[in-house]
Amino acid sequence: MKPTKKQPLAGSILISEPSLKDMFFHRAVVLLADHNEEGSFGMILNKPLDVRFNSIVKDFPQFDAPVFMGGPVNTKNLFFLHRMGDLITNSQAIKQGLYWGGEIDDVKELIQKDLITKNDIRFFVGYSGWSEDQLEEELKEFSWLVDHPNIQNLITIPSSDMWKESVRNLGKEYEVWANFPNDPSLN
Repeated sequence: MKPTKKQPLAGSILISEPSLKDMFFHRAVVLLADHNEEGSFGMILNKPLDVRFNSIVKDFPQFDAPVFMGGPVNTKNLFFLHRMGDLITNSQAIKQGLYWGGEIDDVKELIQKDLITKNDIRFFVGYSGWSEDQLEEELKEFSWLVDHPNIQNLITIPSSDMWKESVRNLGKEYEVWANFPNDPSLN
């Protein structure tokens, strides 16, 4: 199957091909927060962990938000995507309406004032990273397809549906991917 012609850039998503067996990237949807000649940085959007925000972040007000596996790099650190813009100092815009990072004390204050919900922010342990030209090589190997969806809603889509819905949004030619069994050997 021919890959899509879309090029990766900040705000695009990478959709793993259905038989990619990597434990981190099997049926993954990765939001690229940055992509340039030096490499790429993003977070896996659809791999929730079996932990909640307050179980890994101490001295914070109660905030019942899930935590996701962002990727295999730097897994001892917490990263976050949000829709709060300048309300979180030092946020980096990905595209209009979606940002990553910023001052965690601002997040704490927004939680205390009840000005942020779990639909406004998504937390990740680790991130996904590619060195110079590495992602381009993986695209040539058809490990990923690139799409440019409406990213403002990405952090609210249920993670269990995200890969299949992302594949379906690519068009009819990828319908077979959406229906591809998780383990073809069981057919």
